[in-house]
Amino acid sequence: MSVLGIDQITYVSDDLPTCRTFFADWGLTLKSEAADVLNFECLNGCRVVVASLDKPGLPPAMEGGPTLREVVWGVESNEDLDRYAAAIAKAPGFFDESVEGARRIGCIDPNGLAVRLQVSRKHAIDIDCGAMNTWNSKARINQPAPIYERATPIEVGHVVFFVTDVLATSAFYRDNFGFVSSDSYPNRGAFMRCAPDGGHHDLFLLQLPSGKRGLNHVAFTVRDIHEVFGGGLHFSRRGWETQLGPGRHPVSSAYFWYFKNPAGGLIEYYADEDQLTADWQPREFEPGPTVFAEWAVDGGLDGNTRRQKNVEGPQGKFLTEKK
Repeated sequence: MSVLGIDQITYVSDDLPTCRTFFADWGLTLKSEAADVLNFECLNGCRVVVASLDKPGLPPAMEGGPTLREVVWGVESNEDLDRYAAAIAKAPGFFDESVEGARRIGCIDPNGLAVRLQVSRKHAIDIDCGAMNTWNSKARINQPAPIYERATPIEVGHVVFFVTDVLATSAFYRDNFGFVSSDSYPNRGAFMRCAPDGGHHDLFLLQLPSGKRGLNHVAFTVRDIHEVFGGGLHFSRRGWETQLGPGRHPVSSAYFWYFKNPAGGLIEYYADEDQLTADWQPREFEPGPTVFAEWAVDGGLDGNTRRQKNVEGPQGKFLTEKK
């Protein structure tokens, strides 16, 4: 029994028309829309819902304004739901109801976020990804690496929150849902994955000295490093603002590109994170700029020149050609 990953997230926003364009440009498929809600999907069926701030029936907010109101995690079976329901039956806001014809359980976590679980609606997909040639392994023979004109995210890979008590919140996910520690900033940050075997983290909790509570970012998994670049360049051409990237995280090894999100917090393309098993020994790090990013481009790349923003591109036909 284990949680499989994120099945659905629900944002709230005061500007649905902008969000409609934003998430379409991001590479999601709009499945349905109404005056007060937008429903998008990733390639494997992972859902992204954007609702109006004043839509009735939404879970309580952990912070004001645009943000995430709900994270729905997928499980394998109704028997799993029974076990998890027993574990959280006495938690604040316990929830066990039918949603869109399927059972969903949940509660409010110690940070004020609505946490839900359901039998996963995601489906397996078979897609081509760019293979990497290294000195020891030549996985790509007689084949160029891909170039992507835009990204089409596979799923929501992880969520990151500012929390008021990282120890209490991480214990909630560990004790009730079986999450395990991948790495940590002692008493400051917890990188957690749903199960012993999996990607580096599905959830990252960060406690700031200010005590701020709320959304930091939502990360979308793409095929490979080339799609991180291609997706970011397309998104930049569409006029959306980079917060940081592209770059590479030392802790998870993943390549990233972060943008500002009108639905709250930041949004990230990422690929090539570490894959861990039960043999992994969690590490401890002291937070700092070089721990967050091995390298990163401040302000992003221009989608047209393919170079760092606000830096003049080459004028010649070739890089070696002089003016």
